[in-house]
This record gives sequence, C-alpha cells and structure tokens, in this order.
Amino acid sequence: MKKKIFALLLAATMSFALVACGTENQASTEGSSSEVSTEASSDAASSEESSVEESTATESSATESSATENSAEPEQAVMSYAEYVAAQVDDPVVIEAYVQANQSWWDGKLTVYAQDKDGAYFLYNMACASQEEADKLTKGTKIRVSGFKAEWEGEVEIADSTYEIVAGDSFIAEPVDVTELLGTDALIEKQNQLVAFTGMTVESEALYKWDGSGSEGDDLYFNVSVNGNTYTFTVESYLCGADTEVYQAVKNLKKGDVVDLEGFLYWYQGVNPHITSCVVK
Repeated sequence: MKKKIFALLLAATMSFALVACGTENQASTEGSSSEVSTEASSDAASSEESSVEESTATESSATESSATENSAEPEQAVMSYAEYVAAQVDDPVVIEAYVQANQSWWDGKLTVYAQDKDGAYFLYNMACASQEEADKLTKGTKIRVSGFKAEWEGEVEIADSTYEIVAGDSFIAEPVDVTELLGTDALIEKQNQLVAFTGMTVESEALYKWDGSGSEGDDLYFNVSVNGNTYTFTVESYLCGADTEVYQAVKNLKKGDVVDLEGFLYWYQGVNPHITSCVVK
C-alpha cells in the first residue's frame, strides 16, 4: 500500500515537472521567435529607409543635372553683316571679320578696324591682354568677335568685346571711292569701310586737335571740299602717329591743294573719316 502511494506521488511529481518544462520551452521558443521577428522587421525598415534615401538622392541629382543643363545658354551663332546691321543697339552680337588696322594698344584694350566682303566694323576698346597679343592681329587676320552693338554720336560700333583668332583664309579690303556719295544719305551705308575721296580741295591748314589747342603728336583736323560742300577729316593719332607719312603730309597741306585721300569711314555727328593716306595732286 505504501509503495502504491509512493508510486502515485512519484508519477504526479514527474507529470508536473514535464508540464513545467514544456511551458518553459514554449516561452523560450516564443521569446526567440519574437526577437527574430523584431530583428527582421528592423532590417526591413532600415532597408526601406535606405532605398528611399537612395531614390531621393538620385532624383535630386537628376534634378540638379537637369537644372544645370537648362541654365547653360546656347552659344550664339555668328551673324552675317546684314544681321548685324538689323540688330538693335545694346543687343549681343557675334561676328567674324578681318583686321584691316588698329589703333595703339593700351591697358589691356585695342581698338580695331575690321571688315569682310559685305561691310565693316569698328571694334572699340576690344579686350586684348598684351602688346604681344595685339601684334598678332596683323592686316588680313580673321577674328571672331563677341560683344554688344553700341552707338555714339552716330558711330555704330561693337563695345565690351572679346575676340579669338580664326585660322583659315585672309582678306584685305580695297578702298571704295565714295566721293560722289558725300552729302547723300547713302554714304552711311559704307560706315567704317576703307574708302577713298578723290579730287578734294583743301580749305584750311590742319589744326592740332579740333580747336587748334594741341601740338605735334595730337590728332590733326583739316577741312576739304567737293561739289561746293566742306567736310572735316581727321588723322587719328592713335592710328597714324606723328612718325607716319600721312601725318606729315596732312600737317604740311596748304589751302587750295587738291588731294586724293584714303581712310576708314568713321562717323562723328556726320562723316568724319580717319585718314590713312594723303597724296597731293
């Protein structure tokens, strides 16, 4: 009887132990599963966040690239002479032409007389780094010029300009006789071109500066006439200095002399050519 009771107690004890062990194992399994689930959820969230960040960065980069491309202005095409003439004052312009002469280089700037087969350009104070660079712009050299169309006292010019030399052909203009155009509206169509005036009569001896207040080396101003009209012509000292043949010839003109002249058809409140050649007939 005692053995039976003992056996029953032992069986009950073992059953209780098994139940407790099972509960503990279940709790342990559930805890481990929960940890794995939490870690997986965290990894998924991290992966999703990284994907969103990468997507955002890609979109941002694409947007910046697109903005950069859109902000880059296309290079302006080279204009024909007719397009240049049609442009408004202050419009940006790009032209190609050939150097015909230039004034003295000074302080990073060079004023150039340029021409092509259709017309001519006055490049006022064009950026030019040095005298050595200016020396490369010999007569006939082709250049591409970018700047703004400007006008001062009737003279149409290109201002605030830069240039680059264009390899290839060369062009040197021949003077066009415009004597018969003096006093007509058609004359201004030849503005800045190399021109000739023939059979002009000297009306006054040359003055140093426009009012005679200058001295040797300053600009020379002198009056000549044709067909009953008188005009003031100039030897621009920055273009043809006191040591040039034309400066000395004009300085020694006498009233009544008949001369043939060549020069660039500059404009200042009317025709005021910069003379580069003077031959007394």
